[in-house]
Amino acid sequence: MLAAGYSRRFGSDKRRASLADGRSLLTASLALPCAMLEEVWLVLRPDEAPAALDLPTGVHIVQNPATAQGMGHSLAAGAERLVAESNADAVAIFLADMPLIRRDSLETLLAHASANAIVQPSYQGKRGHPVLFGRDFWPQLAALSGDAGARTVLQLNAEAVQIVELADPGILQDVDTQQDWQRLSTR
Repeated sequence: MLAAGYSRRFGSDKRRASLADGRSLLTASLALPCAMLEEVWLVLRPDEAPAALDLPTGVHIVQNPATAQGMGHSLAAGAERLVAESNADAVAIFLADMPLIRRDSLETLLAHASANAIVQPSYQGKRGHPVLFGRDFWPQLAALSGDAGARTVLQLNAEAVQIVELADPGILQDVDTQQDWQRLSTR
């Protein structure tokens, strides 16, 4: 899960914003992967104390000075650690501001995952998250930089991308602004 951003459009640390049930946005976003995946890796800012975020037990922390330079660097830092330390066949890239992804959606995506596939969810023709990258693509993720995310890996490997249409608007619903937060808070 990528959580190393600085919430500039939000105006404060959105990861700590509280939902109606009292959980932080980050904790709510971590709930699904922590419940369903064998390993959960969380990419954080290089200058913060993970203990201050009240994280679930068992979450592996990745902190790297380069993550401050953009999402591509965050993906690269996480992928480098996965290559070195994980035996998984695929990784699901979650964003820390997307707490509405449904369990059945992740189950469907996982059913399509393999070491040589990239699985991307879609809702009404719009691509969303989490995107699952097979192990074969981790070295390419580890080489990313900038702020474009994994777009180049998707473009370079278009033949390996499987689009999975889901009936889940949660794969598109992130919190970038205070207005996004208000819509989420009133659900």
